[in-house]
Amino acid sequence: MSNQSDTKPAVPAVVPDVPALPILIAPHPVLKAKARPAGPQDTDTVRDLIPRMFATMYKAPGIGLAAPQVGVGLRVVVIDLMAGNVSTPLTLINPDIIAADSELETREEGCLSLPGQYADVTRPARVTVRYTDASGAKRQIEADGLLSACLQHEIDHLDGILFVDHLSILKRNIIMRRLGKEMRLKER
Repeated sequence: MSNQSDTKPAVPAVVPDVPALPILIAPHPVLKAKARPAGPQDTDTVRDLIPRMFATMYKAPGIGLAAPQVGVGLRVVVIDLMAGNVSTPLTLINPDIIAADSELETREEGCLSLPGQYADVTRPARVTVRYTDASGAKRQIEADGLLSACLQHEIDHLDGILFVDHLSILKRNIIMRRLGKEMRLKER
């Protein structure tokens, strides 16, 4: 998830010293595929992937990144809202939303896979997410506000859903056409 702002968000004091990964841009087909759960056979891959995902997210800059956005079809998400310019990195492996509030909230969202594109998206105001952390411990988090929206946005990526899929067909088509035009202009 990207964070629209006139100023570049702060970068944590300790940025992983690993190369960033290329971010896939919509309509890349990997972004529409459902990611598979990370299992024991993926331990080394996930361990190597997490610092590179953080490096990629911070470099972009963004506040959330899902593995499919860097071409990896595993259910892995990294988030750092940098609230108050304090780094609070969060790694979620195989996250699942186990409860969602009936109260809805609308906020502007952007996405690193749809650079420069933003729209208002309505989602549950609060969610509870169960996941495994980077150390292998089972965790649960209750979130509201920006963290709730970010969690839902990134978990959507794991299911092949982009934020524009929550918009009307007309708004989605306008954004996708605008993105396509901007990407063609960049290639020149």
